[in-house]
Amino acid sequence: MIGTIINTIALLVGTSIGCLLKKGLNKGFEDVLFIAMGLAALGIGWKNVTNNMPKSHYPVLFIVSLALGGIAGTALDIAGHFNRLVDSVGKSNLGKGLATEILLCCIGALSIVGPVMAAVKGDNTMLYTNAMMDFVTSMVFGASFGWGMLLVAPVLFCWQGSIYLVAKFLSASFFTGPLVAEISIVGGFLIACSGLALLKIRDVKTLNFLPSLLVPIIFFIIKDLTGWF
Repeated sequence: MIGTIINTIALLVGTSIGCLLKKGLNKGFEDVLFIAMGLAALGIGWKNVTNNMPKSHYPVLFIVSLALGGIAGTALDIAGHFNRLVDSVGKSNLGKGLATEILLCCIGALSIVGPVMAAVKGDNTMLYTNAMMDFVTSMVFGASFGWGMLLVAPVLFCWQGSIYLVAKFLSASFFTGPLVAEISIVGGFLIACSGLALLKIRDVKTLNFLPSLLVPIIFFIIKDLTGWF
């Protein structure tokens, strides 16, 4: 898991550098960074959707995923629990920053396929590339939201580590191109929702839609076991 470890370290170092730079930023610059992160999230989310939509073999699956996932997340009140936890440490904007960076760092082809390639072929190239991207991204988020953004690192490690272990157990045959495409489409919409929240266009409770990412996985497991669809 050397690739995942390096990716996590890159995020920690990048965030720390950004937090140290934050001391020299006044309120006006912080507002600009919030807007920049919102626009970036919208752009990256839209890119994920448009790049992967043509690859989808099940055009309705992302709609079903968002609907079912949103209902499940709302019933569990994931966003509410998360925000109350963040508010307990007195950081009003930290919740939005954490939600956005977690999605940006974890929901993407490099962060999903990278651990699979590392587990099956011992190839960490994709994770090294992802580490460089996360290093730059985390600097900006650290400068925008402060030291609390270090919490993204253990989330990233657990996410990529879980995919690595599952790939070791199931082999690469489960993480096919169609599955990664479906997860990336749903993830793209969630990233875009985070952008809307940062830009204060609509206070979308993005975290309530996180269960949506599980729907394509469950769908493909059922498809492989039953031969349906």
